[in-house]
Amino acid sequence: MWVFSASGCRWLGAAGSLAVAVGGYTAGTLPVLGGAPLWQPRGSAPATAGAVLAYLGLTLLLAAWWRYGVLLARGLRDGVLTTLLCWAAPLLLAPPLHSADVYSYIAQGGMVLEGHDVYGAGPSVLAPGDLGAEAAASVGGNWTDTPAPYGPVFLLLAEAVVGPTGGEIVPAVLGMRLIALGALALIVVAVRGLGGGPAGPAGALWLAALNPLLLVHVVGGLHNDGLMIGLMLSGVLLAVRGRWVLGCALIGLAMMVKSPAAVALLFVGVLVARRDGGVRGVVKGLVLPGLVAGGVATGATLAAGTGFGWLGTQSVAGAIHTPLSLTSDLGLALGTLFGDDPDPVKGVVQKLGLLAALAVIAALAWRAWRGRIDPVLGLGLSLVALVALSPMVQPWYLLWGTVVVAAAAWHSRAGQLLAVLSAALAYETAPSGHTPWYGFVLAGGVLALGLLWVRRDPWPAAAPTAAHLPRPEGTRSR
Repeated sequence: MWVFSASGCRWLGAAGSLAVAVGGYTAGTLPVLGGAPLWQPRGSAPATAGAVLAYLGLTLLLAAWWRYGVLLARGLRDGVLTTLLCWAAPLLLAPPLHSADVYSYIAQGGMVLEGHDVYGAGPSVLAPGDLGAEAAASVGGNWTDTPAPYGPVFLLLAEAVVGPTGGEIVPAVLGMRLIALGALALIVVAVRGLGGGPAGPAGALWLAALNPLLLVHVVGGLHNDGLMIGLMLSGVLLAVRGRWVLGCALIGLAMMVKSPAAVALLFVGVLVARRDGGVRGVVKGLVLPGLVAGGVATGATLAAGTGFGWLGTQSVAGAIHTPLSLTSDLGLALGTLFGDDPDPVKGVVQKLGLLAALAVIAALAWRAWRGRIDPVLGLGLSLVALVALSPMVQPWYLLWGTVVVAAAAWHSRAGQLLAVLSAALAYETAPSGHTPWYGFVLAGGVLALGLLWVRRDPWPAAAPTAAHLPRPEGTRSR
């Protein structure tokens, strides 16, 4: 049937994306102030109809994406970038979808321009008439009084958007969407450059850039995680090509968007250590990437003029409970079971989870140094482990590792499982940004179907597992 062809998938996905965007005009994360005439609440009945349309569109997009991936896994050659354009274009003028975080970004940019300390206060300090005040009125309750957990590079970008737009909601949101599109372009270039493993870059772009979780939450929801991933992966690409100093500089910039990008420095260090060989190579790999990225982070902080307060706000998000955090859920359950105040037990379990994540990351780095795993794949799996064991987990956090795994081995069992998780988590939040009970039901149903499919039709693991490993000096191929 036509709908099961590559062309059919392209247009079915475009129709789904358009439905998501149109539904968002009544059911999206609409601003409290400043969204008139298009981006404003229109009552419960239009909101319900919009939500139904958006969920239907998301289902069509996911079905098209899944079928397209199967075709690519079977060796189809197709214009993946054309498909990406068709799926992303309908979202460009949509209101914010599935999250209110963009309003925090705009408010924080306004705080910088108004002279407030973004690392000492939340958007609630903005007074009526201040730049970013309209956006502050739409910031989610958990974040109204929360200092910014983002680095100064991202705050500079937010400031650059708020200044010319005057903080007006619609132009400011569209300005932030330009940054999201730039992040998407970085991801595409980096994934294509890294090659996607033996199965080729087309499928890698399918898992990384065409992923509905990314389209909905980076292009539609404007999350700055896309920029962190794009800068980080671009730095990794440069390091793989031997330009590790410039690569570490880009990773330093990624860290100044969101700090988890720092994990990439360890695996760039593996590349450096294996290239130079011996004790000298190991010392160089352990020390120099961090020095380069640290220098860039220091310079960016001084240039931004926002101070080093970001060093103290990296854990603020952990205070907010999210049901996708396994360690937070376990800690809360144990604390409730064995005491009146669950917070101390919850805090201990969260810390143990982070220690376990560090152990997994160290083990993967060791395997990469020994030549048993591609360091790019090791980085992707490390980021997946970090997310799984973090005290706060949002659906789009899965993209940190998924995009990197896609760039190294999208056709592996890990890539297939991450595709299933991406499809499931796309349902977890509603277009309004809330997390309704039925979102978890839909996500659970998709997860169950996806795991059944993986069991019946597993993708073969890519044969070479160390494609990006340089051979240490003095060794010969066998």
